[in-house]
Amino acid sequence: MQTGHVTTPFGRRPMSLALVRGQMAIESPDPDARVEKWKVFRDVCEARERLGIQDRALAVLDALLTFYPDVKLDSNRGLVVFPSNAQLSLRAHGITETTLRRQLAALVDAGLILRRDSPNGKRYAHRNREGEVEQAYGFDLTPLMARARELALMAQEVAAERARFRRAKEALTICRRDVRKLISAAVEEGAAGDWAEVEAAYVDILVRLPRYASRAQVELTLDEMELLREEVLNILEMQFKTENMHGNAVQIDRHIQNSNTELINEFEPSSRNEQDENPVQETHTTSVTQGQGKARSEPIKAFPLGMVLRACPQIADYGPGGRIEHWRELMTAAVVVRSMLGVSPSAYEDACGAMGPESAAVAIACILERSNFITSAGGYLRDLTRRSQRGEFSLGPMLMALMKANDGRNQRSA
Repeated sequence: MQTGHVTTPFGRRPMSLALVRGQMAIESPDPDARVEKWKVFRDVCEARERLGIQDRALAVLDALLTFYPDVKLDSNRGLVVFPSNAQLSLRAHGITETTLRRQLAALVDAGLILRRDSPNGKRYAHRNREGEVEQAYGFDLTPLMARARELALMAQEVAAERARFRRAKEALTICRRDVRKLISAAVEEGAAGDWAEVEAAYVDILVRLPRYASRAQVELTLDEMELLREEVLNILEMQFKTENMHGNAVQIDRHIQNSNTELINEFEPSSRNEQDENPVQETHTTSVTQGQGKARSEPIKAFPLGMVLRACPQIADYGPGGRIEHWRELMTAAVVVRSMLGVSPSAYEDACGAMGPESAAVAIACILERSNFITSAGGYLRDLTRRSQRGEFSLGPMLMALMKANDGRNQRSA
């Protein structure tokens, strides 16, 4: 048996250091080891993409194994097979000689077989008087035996990866169906909410999924779609709660009044200049309370909360306990941030009146995310408010741009 040393190819075939390294890396198999050749072949088929070989290379390897007489690879009986190209081509379903040579080279490069070339490049064997092979020149199957355990583990990993991929695609199909039918039902039955924006978010998620997506891309899309489904259900749940609350107007009024105490205090002028700008404090407070009351009596009409937090993660630092789980917490955090950014209460009140309190809070979150590029946060918000009043501004493009920018930074950091 010819193992344990490095051989060079015959003729014009070049020798490379990679081939030397590959031959040196092959350990001499245990003399008592026996490996079923067709089990190893099945493992190679399973892991072929990781090994970088094509289907035709597998056909050639299958043909080579048929020339090994035993079912199990046994180093004591020699692991070199020496068929001619004509015989190999016949057993490999008649592939051309050019293709055969190319696929044999691919098997060598993948570290699955070794060449044991004779002095004249022919494949043959020397036999003793009993007919047993003493010296053979051809293709050595030792790498298959030496790497049998490695190939088996590789095949198991590929199978597990394929199963995870299949489950992720199934989960995405179900989640996509849920979101699509929930949106359709809400629109057909006239449920309150900005379903056009939700539809746009749904379409944007699907557009960014490549046609031939990897498992990581499918799982990322699944996370986004599950988040959107959760937000759709939150909107519908709020709709149902609002309908139930209409039966008790007194309870609604009390809830609105209690929930807006913090916001009313935050909107009160804290300096003489602000008092001069807003001489009628009672009217100012009443308008804010009415705006907030409207927000509580109708479902949220902003973008899904999860999408907002993904586009503007910094706003979560100003929520209770350093996180935001509900729209009320987002609006409370926005009041803190607007004061920190130097946005006057009147500017924020105008934004609430033009956009709605939820969208105004989202605008503050976007401004916080881009605060390094904005000279005057108050002036920027007033400009957004004027454009919103003229129907020339939508939060959608701003949120999408921030979300893509954050995703790009996260991928680079990873």
